[in-house]
Amino acid sequence: MPDERGHPRRPSAPTGLRTAAVWATLHQLAEEAGARLGRPLRVLDIGGGTGGTAVPLAQAGHDVTVVDPSPDALASLRRRASECGVEHRVDAVQGDADSVRDLADGSTPAFDIVCLHGTLEVVDDPDVALAGIAAVLAPGGTLSLVVAQRLPAALARALAGEFERASAILQRPDGRWGDDDPAPRRFDESTVLALLRAHGLSVVDSHGVRI
Repeated sequence: MPDERGHPRRPSAPTGLRTAAVWATLHQLAEEAGARLGRPLRVLDIGGGTGGTAVPLAQAGHDVTVVDPSPDALASLRRRASECGVEHRVDAVQGDADSVRDLADGSTPAFDIVCLHGTLEVVDDPDVALAGIAAVLAPGGTLSLVVAQRLPAALARALAGEFERASAILQRPDGRWGDDDPAPRRFDESTVLALLRAHGLSVVDSHGVRI
């Protein structure tokens, strides 16, 4: 979108080490896909909250649907999109990862990119969530997935001297240190890759962030 001088408006890149690393990869992916398709991308951001990812993508000229269970977060998203002048490119939908399959109703175009950042670990059923994503992802489309991993959490607890918790994280199937762990689950890379492949998704690349 142009600014007051007629120049294209640069997207406001998110800040923070983890977020900046994810954004850099996603921005490059969107640029390459947009150039290949020759049109604005249709992006689905599941659990996108207040638009930290969605609004910069909309500023880059893409059409973004944000699905989030929180009406307050979606209200903030709408305000943020309006303040940035991209409200016409952002669609806010109340729902969760289990309900995204409802977006594939035959009249809604499939999505070129689906973002699932920090959400797979909190959904009720990762299998159901990924099945829904596979149903709405366009042929040749891309899933951008960010999950909490087991090993960094174990290392952090060990460095803090909490060796029993570190051991539990490594041994428990859900990657939690116990019932008082605020994280619903953590993943190993092999577990995530197996889940993706089980739903017909091919893994192009994977990165560790802040490990």
